[in-house]
Amino acid sequence: MSEHARHAHHGAHHGHHGAGDVEAILDRAAATCLARGAQLTELRRQVLRLVLDSVQPIGAYALLDRLRGERRGAAPPTVYRALDFLIEQGLIHKIERLNAFVGCAEEPGHGHTHAHPHPHQFLICGRCGSTAEVCDEAVAGAVAAAAGRLGFQVHRTTVEVEGICAQCHDTESTSG
Repeated sequence: MSEHARHAHHGAHHGHHGAGDVEAILDRAAATCLARGAQLTELRRQVLRLVLDSVQPIGAYALLDRLRGERRGAAPPTVYRALDFLIEQGLIHKIERLNAFVGCAEEPGHGHTHAHPHPHQFLICGRCGSTAEVCDEAVAGAVAAAAGRLGFQVHRTTVEVEGICAQCHDTESTSG
């Protein structure tokens, strides 16, 4: 398994960045956006910070509630526009199954954008809601090969797998 495939966003680790870590990630994200001719505005930066600070994938309305603590006039379209921008810049991912958002497991500036995203798979725990992001080229290759056999051209591959995370499995094993 590649180093990148082992890199994961898991609920136990995802939202526990130190304040300095989050600020450093946000600064790198801003620099990456600027290099691409885009701007990580203060609102977009706040939304990204809230996603990164969340222990589990966070929905748009939960983000809106938290954002209203900092910006009274925040409205749903404002949050959705910021989320769309962050997805386009490859800074966050949307987990369709949960209708929620997580920070990308890769560091800002790693080169992918919405037009050329890296393949990613999400392992979603049905018990605690934690989500691990893995980027396994073999999985994406298998999907592309299967699609190719059917004449289907793949533009983006996202795989969402539901199950039980190691922590919940261990808890279940020791309590039973």
